[in-house]
Amino acid sequence: MPTSTFTSASSAVPCPVVESLDAILPEEPLLMMGAGPVPIPAAVAKANAIVINHLGGTMVKVIGQVKSMARYVFQTNSKWVLGVAGPGSAAMEMAISNLAWEGTRVLSIKNGFFSERMAEMGRRVGARVSTLDVADRSVASLEEIAEAIRRERPEIVTVVQGETSNTVWNYHLKEIAGLAKAAGALVIVDAVCTLSTMPLEMDAWGIDAVITGGQKGLSSIPGVSLIAFSDAAWERVKGRTAPNAHWCLDASLAENFWHNAGYHYTAPVSGVLALHEALRLVCAETLEKRFARHLKCSLALQDGVAAMGLRLYTPEACRLNSVVGIEVPDGFGPADVCSHISRMHQVEISGSFGLPIVRVGQMGEQCREHNLFRTVHALGRTMVDLGVKVDLPAGVAALERGLSGAR
Repeated sequence: MPTSTFTSASSAVPCPVVESLDAILPEEPLLMMGAGPVPIPAAVAKANAIVINHLGGTMVKVIGQVKSMARYVFQTNSKWVLGVAGPGSAAMEMAISNLAWEGTRVLSIKNGFFSERMAEMGRRVGARVSTLDVADRSVASLEEIAEAIRRERPEIVTVVQGETSNTVWNYHLKEIAGLAKAAGALVIVDAVCTLSTMPLEMDAWGIDAVITGGQKGLSSIPGVSLIAFSDAAWERVKGRTAPNAHWCLDASLAENFWHNAGYHYTAPVSGVLALHEALRLVCAETLEKRFARHLKCSLALQDGVAAMGLRLYTPEACRLNSVVGIEVPDGFGPADVCSHISRMHQVEISGSFGLPIVRVGQMGEQCREHNLFRTVHALGRTMVDLGVKVDLPAGVAALERGLSGAR
């Protein structure tokens, strides 16, 4: 009778010796105050530990509620809300690859790393991409955008509401969408760090596709994202003649799961349950109260940083509230600050793609008073430890005034 044996040989791959997570992770959990991911509420963490049948009746009900709550957060009545098993960049690629193909004229308003990513995704599907390059720490004027639209005659315009990389807020978004729509173009918006942190009204502003990640303003886990298409965008998706080269990101195939309770691929059920709870908490708070909380906390943080003696990177007129950029003092790099504050104070903040800044997030669960006091104190102590002259008491006092409404 045949038997199966395993013989160890010198060429065999040895079984590795590894440490448990308990041995790898710090004893005190790090406070995630960078540009994402953010801390998650207990209800989200609990949901993320559950596994259910991805095609069962319970999942159908969960998906229905996710779409309903997402429509509120996107501010759209469109039917075409879909989840994406992947990061915000996967949702971005779903938008680009379903709406653009060989020869499609795309205008990308480029004022940072992530707006350039949308342009690159367009180039990779064969679109004729032109960019409107915007100087760092600024936004394009409406006149410049109108001229670019007249010159390029785009079928699609892409823009980032909040350019996380350099902390610039494209505050003309509503007007940009209006210019594009008047010229017959569809509008794709990256709202990864801004959805639920500041106003975005998909229908009222005439936006055709909005993408977001779970791990920022929504305070869910990384790796499960959302996208919403307008009716006009969905008509283009369904009317294309060449199939999408991305099978997993084909919106027509995704429709089968997200709208027909059928099979596309095995959905990340735990992540979808986590997203459900994150959206439920947004709805319980309401967008109006959530916007007010984010604005108050971010402005108080900015006041604290400035009063301490550090410089904010972006001019106030176009400063993004959800991610605050802080110039690194001369003689130091972002890694010096980030590593010290993490190692000595268990607070995580971010550098940024070669810029001389560190970034502190104000998205979702980051916007809590106890998180802000801990972060400002840790940042000030880090500067003192590095030999940078700052006024930490003044920074904490300014933060307190901002949070108490005395700004």
